Amino acid sequence: MDVAITKISSKGQVVIPAKMREDLREGDKLLIIKTKDQIILKKASKLDKNLKEDLEFARRTEKAWKSYERGEFVSKSADEFLKELEKC
Repeated sequence: MDVAITKISSKGQVVIPAKMREDLREGDKLLIIKTKDQIILKKASKLDKNLKEDLEFARRTEKAWKSYERGEFVSKSADEFLKELEKC
């Protein structure tokens, strides 16, 4: 997973850092999903087959953030996390 920080201009424009847009081209369409505290960008060309899955992912992500904000989270080592992930 890559992480970067960017700014919003006075016109509401956001620059996607070069490293994050390696597979994006001028004219590509992006779906924007906004929740209370998050904005998720997804290439629209990839959504035709996966829109339902992407929306479900956004719903689960919002649910997880709410749980986190309520302090309902567990700290795990990387090994413990990977073992848990393999169960899925």
